[in-house]
Parts: sequence; C-alpha cells; structure tokens
Amino acid sequence: MAKKANTAQKNVEVAPQVIQETIVEKPVVKTPVKPTKPSWEIKDRTYILLGNKSPITYTIPARHSGKYPLLWFDEKTGDQKELRYATNQNSVFVEEQKGEATLGHITFYDGTLAVSKEKQNLQKLLSLYHPAKNTKYKEFDAAVIAIDELDDLEITIDALNMAREMDIDIAEAVLRVEIGSKVSSMSSKEIRRDLILFAQRNADLFIELANDDNVQLRNVAINATESGLLKLSQDQRTFTWASNGRKVITVPFDENPYSAMAAYFKTDEGIEIYRSIEKKLS
Repeated sequence: MAKKANTAQKNVEVAPQVIQETIVEKPVVKTPVKPTKPSWEIKDRTYILLGNKSPITYTIPARHSGKYPLLWFDEKTGDQKELRYATNQNSVFVEEQKGEATLGHITFYDGTLAVSKEKQNLQKLLSLYHPAKNTKYKEFDAAVIAIDELDDLEITIDALNMAREMDIDIAEAVLRVEIGSKVSSMSSKEIRRDLILFAQRNADLFIELANDDNVQLRNVAINATESGLLKLSQDQRTFTWASNGRKVITVPFDENPYSAMAAYFKTDEGIEIYRSIEKKLS
C-alpha cells in the first residue's frame, strides 16, 4: 500500500503588520487681539471753569436753543444731534429721550461743579458732548494736573540754575527788560537777587529772554546812551556819536530805537561799532 505522502502543510503564523499613522499637527493660528477702547469709568467727577475764574455761580446751557446752540455732530451718521440735560432721562440726546423730560440746570459754584457717579447722564454730557468743554470748563484730572505741575517745576529749576550761573552783563540785560532803567543804579548783588526772583516768578519769559541775543545787544546800546558814548535824538529817530555828532544810524519808522541798534550791531559795519562800544564800556 502506497504510503500517502504527508502533504500536511505547517501553518506559518505571520505577525500582524502595524500601520503607523503619521499625525501632522496643524499650526495653531493665534487670532490677533485687537486693542479695545477704554470703557467709560463710573466714578465721581469734578469740573472746573477755565481762566482762573471762580464766580459765586456760573451757569452753562443745559438744552439746545436758538440763542445757545447745544448740538453734537455724529461722525458715523453725519447728523447733528440735539442735546438736553433731563434729570429723569438716561440719554442726553433728545431723540432718544422718551416721555416727559424734567429739565435740569448746570451750575458751577465758586468755579467748580462736582457730579456724583449716580448722575451718569450729566457726566457724559459734560465729559463727552457739551460744546463748552475745554473752552469754558474742563474735567479735573489729578494725574494730568500733576504732570503739568511737574513740567512747571522743572522749567523753574532750569531758569533758577541759569540765573545763578549767568554772567553779570547778560543778567543786567535780562533784568532791564523786566524793570527798565532802574537796573543801571543797582549793585551786582541786587541785580543777581532780582534776577533769581524774576526767574522764579516767570520762568518761561526768563528763559526766552536769556536765549535772545538781541536782549544783550539792546542793553549795550542802552548803556552806551546812558554813559554818553551815543546820543539819541529827542524824536528817537537818530543815533549819533556824542563826541563828534557823527550819525551812526537812522531808526526805521515805528521801530524801537534800541531794537534797531541791536539789529545794526549784527551787520558787518555795526559789529565794529559794537566792539568799540564794548571796549569803552568795560
């Protein structure tokens, strides 16, 4: 008997293939954050009259009229909107007010108007829409006022330092603008004292004069006239040499004679005369 061939095949186990999936991460796109406008802050606010005014009472218009227009231009719509302060309405725009309106007054006492946070309609009228804002009154801002005061203090310090270090001849020229011919009879210490007081009292004007070349040149012309080197005619139209009567310049019509002489000192011809006068004055 023929032997059956062993045809049984061995089962070969094949390991399952693992398909690796590549995960591609999508880049995260950050949405840019747009800056938002500062929101209206609910707080007590104070308003003050401009121009250092502090009358016992001062009233500004609270509603639109032919005599006192109270309108606000809406740039989005291109419309003029009528304003009205009504104590029983939330909006200051007449077109948005509903029902009967109880009109209110806007009155400053001793130059000041304090508005509590509960009166939002009045605050918004005064802070955002009223046409008299920054012309007749402004909102009090302690931070802004502190900045302004700091600027003033720094300018005053600069002026005082300039006054302390200033040459006495320039000091005399600057002070002459402030007190006139009286400076000619003052001692150097008196000039220095009054100069520092001037710088402290009016720092802006002091710095302006200290940086103005014409101030010193005018002072030289005045000193030359007072000391008898130059002579100014009675009609203040002609400068001449006092020693020989020879004309130096004719003052243009309607011009200050010493300002005219200061301008002349800057010319090619005048600078020689200026140097000569300075030598004789020293």
